[in-house]
Amino acid sequence: MNLAVFASGRGSNLGAILEAIRKGDLPARLSVVISNNASAGALELARSNHIPAVRIRQQEYPSEEAFSEALISLLAQHEVDFIALAGYMRMIPPDVIARFRNRITNIHPALLPSFGGSGMYGMRVHEAVIRSGVKISGVTVHLVDEEYDHGPIVMQRAIEVTANDDPVSLAAKVQKLEHEMYPQALRAFAEGRVMMKGTTVWIR
Repeated sequence: MNLAVFASGRGSNLGAILEAIRKGDLPARLSVVISNNASAGALELARSNHIPAVRIRQQEYPSEEAFSEALISLLAQHEVDFIALAGYMRMIPPDVIARFRNRITNIHPALLPSFGGSGMYGMRVHEAVIRSGVKISGVTVHLVDEEYDHGPIVMQRAIEVTANDDPVSLAAKVQKLEHEMYPQALRAFAEGRVMMKGTTVWIR
């Protein structure tokens, strides 16, 4: 599996993916790391591991169609056949989703469909979880479609939200789970163990 990782931030999930590939736990080649943010730590992490790192922003193109064409061309150049979003703070253009239908995943720091949607990312998610008073949170890996945090769920794991948790402590627990879980989900795709019927997804 030739993998592209899209990330806007420091790249902690990218680091977990790289480590899984190094250990042989994820049978994939990381072909390129793409970001909309020139100062993203993920780009520097890629460069330090001799992986192509590209900043590309829709604002630099005259239309969404032109941006989509450039992005598809970039992915083709690096022979990408699967995309993992890892803290990427932009919607993927519909033309790219159509080209890679059911071959784009995202990881979300809560149990979707709860605490998802536009504007629900990073610490905002954990703040909303704490405010709600729920006793369980967790992590979701899902396929990406044309809506935020909406595509079919591939994998979920739950953790307890304790009375002592605040958004910061909850974020730390959730991130640890993300780093364990995302490489496992990607491995299932790489090994052809992800089955889909309609909008139902399961792993053999």
